[in-house]
Amino acid sequence: MPEGPSVRKFQLLTSPFVGQVVAKVGGSSRKLSLNDLNALRLQDSQVHGKNLYLAFVAAEGPVGPTAEETVLQRETACGPHCPAQGQQGQNGALHPHSQDEELQEAQHSRSEGPEAAEGRGNWLRIHFGMFGSVRANEFSRASRANKRGDWKDPVPRLVLHFESGGFLVFYNCRMLWCSSPRADPASDILSVEFHRGRALCALCAPDPICYTLLDQRYFSGLGNIIKNEILYLARIHPLTPGSLLALSDLERLLDCAVQFSSEWLRNKLRGQGLHPQVYQKKQCPLGHPLMKGTFGPSGGFKRLTWWCPQCQPAVL
Repeated sequence: MPEGPSVRKFQLLTSPFVGQVVAKVGGSSRKLSLNDLNALRLQDSQVHGKNLYLAFVAAEGPVGPTAEETVLQRETACGPHCPAQGQQGQNGALHPHSQDEELQEAQHSRSEGPEAAEGRGNWLRIHFGMFGSVRANEFSRASRANKRGDWKDPVPRLVLHFESGGFLVFYNCRMLWCSSPRADPASDILSVEFHRGRALCALCAPDPICYTLLDQRYFSGLGNIIKNEILYLARIHPLTPGSLLALSDLERLLDCAVQFSSEWLRNKLRGQGLHPQVYQKKQCPLGHPLMKGTFGPSGGFKRLTWWCPQCQPAVL
């Protein structure tokens, strides 16, 4: 499923439409009454971890900030080192995953939070599936034939046409109305409010480090690709209990998490793809054969993991 950097790019695609009124709605979603979105104004767009939140109000309600105001607010909050926010591609899809990976990630981690209905609110929570994406002013087209040999374009889950003439298209996602974003910016690895101290405390747990990194309570937005890459960059075996690692090792791992995620986001905004070093690879950059295993807590969610036995030796 799309990780934090991808969902941040999705949010940037929706930002120019803040303040505009929905003129027509389409899509295949059966969990939403699509007609309810007609004539509503998109008031706000936020991203928290792996979730995108869109706020809608009656058209005669207060107008949300313009795209320019939103960018200025972000620059003020992030400071001079914030990645460029104004560059917008048309999609944020990751590289295709293997079939095994798709089967593993078809479910959702328990730490993503409950999705029980909490009553109709004005925020639409969007959680993306394996190949979920957002496109602005264009539809996704089939890049290859399916198993039946048909060239069928992906079916949008939701299409929002605005009075300005532009439109947003949402693919492979689950949508739910809620009263407000369920979010803790202190846990979001791409937020300026990310709490390093709390994250370090979580990493010190006796659980295998690859389990802890995917706990969205402490590392919101960090997914399986980031997990694999930063463990290799930090030279840490994925099954090492965090309690056995030195504080300096955990600090380095946390630095890798923030730096890798930020760089991935910057590359996305430049229209550049991700070039993983170990994720779905057969060899590490040094030419060592990689190992692959499916790891996760007992009775919990399992994820495919790649690691180099030589660069990431096991800690006895």
